[in-house]
Amino acid sequence: MLPLIREKRTSRRGFLGLGIPGLAAWANALGASPSGKGRAKSVLVVFCGGGQSQLEMWDPKPNAPEEIRGAFSSILTRTPGVRFGEHLPMVAAQSHRFSVLRSVTHDDLDHGSACYLSLTGHFHPRKSSNPPPRPDDPPTLASLYRRIRPGGPFGFSSTHINGPLFVPDEPGPGQNGGTLGRVFDPLQVDPVNPELSLPALTFNQDLPFLRFQSRRQLLHTLDKPRQLWDSRAAVRDFNGQTEQAFELLGKPGVRDAFDLSKEPVKVRERYGKHRNGQACLLARRLVEREMPWVTVFWNPNIRGQDNFPDETDEYGWDTHNDIFEAMKVHLLPRFDQSFSALLEDLDERGLLATTLVLCLGEFGRAPLVALEPRFKGATPGRKHWAQAYSVVFAGAGVKRGAVVGATDRRAGSPVEYPVTPPDLAATLFDSLGIAPDAHFYDLLNKPQALTTGKVIHGLFS
Repeated sequence: MLPLIREKRTSRRGFLGLGIPGLAAWANALGASPSGKGRAKSVLVVFCGGGQSQLEMWDPKPNAPEEIRGAFSSILTRTPGVRFGEHLPMVAAQSHRFSVLRSVTHDDLDHGSACYLSLTGHFHPRKSSNPPPRPDDPPTLASLYRRIRPGGPFGFSSTHINGPLFVPDEPGPGQNGGTLGRVFDPLQVDPVNPELSLPALTFNQDLPFLRFQSRRQLLHTLDKPRQLWDSRAAVRDFNGQTEQAFELLGKPGVRDAFDLSKEPVKVRERYGKHRNGQACLLARRLVEREMPWVTVFWNPNIRGQDNFPDETDEYGWDTHNDIFEAMKVHLLPRFDQSFSALLEDLDERGLLATTLVLCLGEFGRAPLVALEPRFKGATPGRKHWAQAYSVVFAGAGVKRGAVVGATDRRAGSPVEYPVTPPDLAATLFDSLGIAPDAHFYDLLNKPQALTTGKVIHGLFS
């Protein structure tokens, strides 16, 4: 068996060549530290593709000129001295449960490569571009976790809900198993029908279990003539994914876990009975069932409003023009309702203590309101801005009611505690007890860095 992971520190070189169970035991034995290492049982990432505006949400500048400040005012939060944008009243009331990190920075200015950076922890070779996915891409973080710790409540240890994210016309890179192969893709779940979130798992009740088993055996029999092809990556991926599907169908209780109709009506209404809200509710249900890694793609397209301006479900955070109408009418009301419900629900159920929550996009928006003639829309917006933007962390030892880092008077540059997307990735792995400076081995037995980032110690109590 190929070694899964290698520590840079010499004190752990004795773990080279461990199989999966040994690695998991080692990682779990690392314990907790002031950085948050090992405190989390689960990671829950809420990814807002397109780029949330820090000025309209997490880092308003009420004293700046209007062309910087924008059309919205700001409101006080439950955290003394901290203000958010005026259209986040429910999130502001939950500010005592999380920290805002206002000083994330990088220099990748297009959605495809910047999403890739955020979802893999590595810069794309074609920075500031919209490249297609490639087999030699680094694995998405959820796939890396699945490679290191494959065990989970349904045979999967990581899940993508509401994906893939279209950037804007095709699924963007950085969302699959990459160099690990598609067999390590996260479980894909579509909550578009909240009554039946995972139609592929519907088991035919008229099919006796013995017949189900015989069909599985028949598939294996038919596969035998293709064994000469098994060295091909595509065939290996297909075989692995087929086996996973049978494993899921064979496990009792899987169907119920994804059935949101099991939730009380009041709970579903608190989250919001729309795609975004039900995706967050499904994420909570999976964390409750000890799914270790869950990623929610808040929106299925970075800028779906170009083609569907009247459908809120299609809106993404790429608000070049019409930013204030888009955020006030479509984006912020749902985000305010659903994200606040997620944090409140996790905390009240005792799950936030062992769940590290991260809400982020690939970058922020420019500290200047202007009309961009190359994009649809009749009123001004904000262009891409990666030099400074905000993300939110909660749970698993993260400080409550805190602001970490700071930006200048325009929210355009960090002036305190700058961090990068690789640092975010390192912090996620560290919280799960996985050393961020480790290496994993791809399908060609080549060592690859888990992440080049550093743990953001300032987030933790």
